[in-house]
Amino acid sequence: MSDADKPAEGQVDQPRPEGVHPQGPGLGGTANKGFPSTEGLTGGNRPVEYSNVEGEPADGEVDPDHAPVVRDQRRGMFGSTAGQDTSGYGGLQRTIAFPGAAERPYGGWYDEVVDRLADATGGDLLERVVVHADELTLHVRREDLPVVMRALRDRPDLRFEMCMSVSGVHFPQDEGAELHVAYHLLSITHGGRRLRVEVTAPDSDPHIPSVVGTYPAADWHERETWDMFGVVFDGHPALTRILMPDDWAGHPQRKDYPLGGIPVEYKGGTVPPPDERRSYN
Repeated sequence: MSDADKPAEGQVDQPRPEGVHPQGPGLGGTANKGFPSTEGLTGGNRPVEYSNVEGEPADGEVDPDHAPVVRDQRRGMFGSTAGQDTSGYGGLQRTIAFPGAAERPYGGWYDEVVDRLADATGGDLLERVVVHADELTLHVRREDLPVVMRALRDRPDLRFEMCMSVSGVHFPQDEGAELHVAYHLLSITHGGRRLRVEVTAPDSDPHIPSVVGTYPAADWHERETWDMFGVVFDGHPALTRILMPDDWAGHPQRKDYPLGGIPVEYKGGTVPPPDERRSYN
């Protein structure tokens, strides 16, 4: 394109098609002219491409205390590190990053809950507060978990009466905090408020206090997290396997658990180990 053909500064060479909305730092909507405008949509009504992409800070610098937490550099379609890549996307590389700590004001009722929790526990027992995708996550040290959970349940202006689930996650690259456990709480008293409490433990010491004394419904959830990830919940009334046989070796949902090679038969066939499977590269 010659200089004469280039558009003047501040102009574009073609008009923006109807339906494409220059909103947010991510994708700009859709070029389908029949789609309605996304202007003015908020919360869960916003297109997913607006809520899943973080914008750049105005000054171009990121505060280290609030920067995204990089968990892994994943290669290939599924991030497999054992054996050959069989997806055909062996050259694909992705950075796995989680949202960093949020800055005040958090918005909505989140500030109120954090302040009242600090008041109820006699101090700030939170490692960090994360607000992402309209969800509140409180990161807590494992030794402080019983005090925090009891305050969230019992204090009248908090009253998260129900523990809906206990979920485990294994991040082998997160040195010193490889095992993560997330508790999902619900407050009926306060109109269905939900929050997540997250704690970590190292592989070398996979112990976390049980919350069954505060939330009895967490009993089987903690048993499943022990069964699948090997997290030992100290004080649990009967921490036994719930899905796998009692004599099963290992914890199947850990990232270092062997893939394949288990002699499970499917109409005479077997599942070979990863390094013996067909490779596309």
